[in-house]
Amino acid sequence: MNRLRNLFAIPELRKRLLFTLLLLAIYRLGVHVSVPGVNAENLAAALRRGGGGLFDVIDLFSGGAFKKFSIFALGIAPYITASIVLQLMGAVVPYLENLQKKEGEAGRAKINQWTRYLTVGLAFVQGLGIASLAQSQNAPGLEVVTSSISPTAFRFLAAFTLAVGTMFVMWIGEQITERGIGNGISLLIFAGIVAGLPQALTTLTVMITQSLKGAANVPPPGIFILLIAAMTVVLLAVVLVENAYRRIPIHYARRADSAGMSSQRSSYMPLKVNTAGVMPVIFASSVIFFPATIAQFTRWEWLAKAASYVSPQTHFWVYTPVFVGVVIFFAFFYTSIVFNPDETAENMKRSGGYIPGIRPGKETSIFMDGILSKLTFVGAIYLALVSLVPLLITNNIQGLNFYFGGTSLLIVVGVAMDSAAQLESLLVMRRYDGFLEKGRIRGRSTRGGAA
Repeated sequence: MNRLRNLFAIPELRKRLLFTLLLLAIYRLGVHVSVPGVNAENLAAALRRGGGGLFDVIDLFSGGAFKKFSIFALGIAPYITASIVLQLMGAVVPYLENLQKKEGEAGRAKINQWTRYLTVGLAFVQGLGIASLAQSQNAPGLEVVTSSISPTAFRFLAAFTLAVGTMFVMWIGEQITERGIGNGISLLIFAGIVAGLPQALTTLTVMITQSLKGAANVPPPGIFILLIAAMTVVLLAVVLVENAYRRIPIHYARRADSAGMSSQRSSYMPLKVNTAGVMPVIFASSVIFFPATIAQFTRWEWLAKAASYVSPQTHFWVYTPVFVGVVIFFAFFYTSIVFNPDETAENMKRSGGYIPGIRPGKETSIFMDGILSKLTFVGAIYLALVSLVPLLITNNIQGLNFYFGGTSLLIVVGVAMDSAAQLESLLVMRRYDGFLEKGRIRGRSTRGGAA
């Protein structure tokens, strides 16, 4: 509480915090503004009738904007996709690799500019697809898209509107990062998930009340107790693992100081247990639900039957090993993108650092790669368990929505911890600046008194 009071007591931090809250409020207001020509209530009813799957995953990360066909329906998904595509291309295209590693700030600025251009293109293409999806949901007595607009005109209008909405959301995220408390993109996803929690908690409370009264078609109270216990365990596990590091000791060559004394500096390199974050779970959920989504539109019976075997609602024990395998694959894949042992070992060698007992260069790279592989495997198993344990219980509770999944808890807790650390660093930096300012004032007063 003292830290919270300090945040509001310092004018600069107070302005940053209020600015962040204002932009998040604008983002949440935009979620309720639908694209022209769409009946949001009929669309939501049609998507509920067609089942969840990938639509639930997309709607979760867009804060409910997808099923409302909001101007922010795409959220920041095209921007994340564009960033990942350019990261992957940087590993195979020498020019992009040179921009990322050797051009410094100018290279990063150029890549950011290309990312924005690619984001606009992806948002427009995805907007055309979502517009076609909305048109396909039209049914007798359930008009999703108004007939007063021609189909072609509606698609281009919707695609343009969604692309502009995506760019605005991206701008909000950048403003929060630069002028707010940081982590703008993550905070937008966080706000979207948290916005749905009150309704989810209300639904859970009503179901628990009905269960205690002995209502029919409601699970017994023991199931709800098990759910709450599982969520508590998952919450504690997320906090524990997201703060877990493997410290690799690093020694630097002895150097002589101004007095001729030689000294050896020691440090350590922290490797997170879960380097990939929540991205493997998001990718795995999207990949597994994608065939069912395609089958829903194509009406291919063989694809629908195949997709049903990896559905957590119908074949949970088939879905489990497939999901775990896909999460492990994406965990190793994403970790290989964000951390390069060869580059890290080379930089360490140039700075005169070495791991005790390990030769600098190639052997250091092999050593770090072995440790990273073990940590990534442990982190992938942790991600899979955190995602599956709540799902195993919610399968026995009909009508309980997706917000009680482990993925949402992972994102909410992870972003909350990162934001708290960001605020703490801003607070410490502000105190340090204040200390320096006091030192300057004292120095001037001392010199004035001496004079």
